[in-house]
Amino acid sequence: MKLDPLSPAAFAFIARVEQAYASLAESAARGEASLGGKLLYAGELDEQGCALAVAGNISGAATLAASADQAARKQAMREGVVDFLVTSLDEALRILKNQIRKREPVAVCVGAAPAAVEREMLERGVKPDLALAEIAAGFAPDAGTWLTWRAADAPALWMPKLDAIALDCLPPGAWAARRWLQLAPRYLGRLAQGARVLHTTGEFAAIIAAQFSEQAASGAISVPIEIGIGPWESSRLRRLTPPHWPQSAPTAP
Repeated sequence: MKLDPLSPAAFAFIARVEQAYASLAESAARGEASLGGKLLYAGELDEQGCALAVAGNISGAATLAASADQAARKQAMREGVVDFLVTSLDEALRILKNQIRKREPVAVCVGAAPAAVEREMLERGVKPDLALAEIAAGFAPDAGTWLTWRAADAPALWMPKLDAIALDCLPPGAWAARRWLQLAPRYLGRLAQGARVLHTTGEFAAIIAAQFSEQAASGAISVPIEIGIGPWESSRLRRLTPPHWPQSAPTAP
């Protein structure tokens, strides 16, 4: 079975979310390993705002976004970027305050232009703990190593097992990468059903890839997997096929 290429748009969005999450994780590292109980303002639901809203959920924050574009709001809701669409800041704050009190993540979008929402926030003394402007640098794809992996068959079964192998390779102090691998699949939704993207060092990418290779060679992983290692736009793909895997997998009836 030949895997279709991971679309550049899908990879770019996942990577953008990862970079936004990495910036948020740096903020969390100054205190706790989660942004639970913090208010994050993502601004407009454009590419950056959507990435930040997803990253906010992964990091544990309560995120506020705003958009006067009805189509953009509906798309964000369909794709799981936001959890609630509301018509006023009052409605948003009721939801956000409840989740902040419980230190649980949520993403809420107000159906209004960001400038209007920001004016009302200022008038009412609503001050986010973190905002887009403070972490904008996190949206530029880093020149480091990107590791991707995918299962050629039964991804719902095999992707969690591959994730577990990757998690076992991480050092004890790598809590940000650990949280990313554990929670990103939930909040990335359909984009993460068949693919993982991890920004790491070349050393740890090689360690994880070696474990995948060893498990495939031993038959512990019984479906082909595809791994990619390299810079942002020139990842090298490698296919690992377990023993006894048929050259041409039978077509499901």
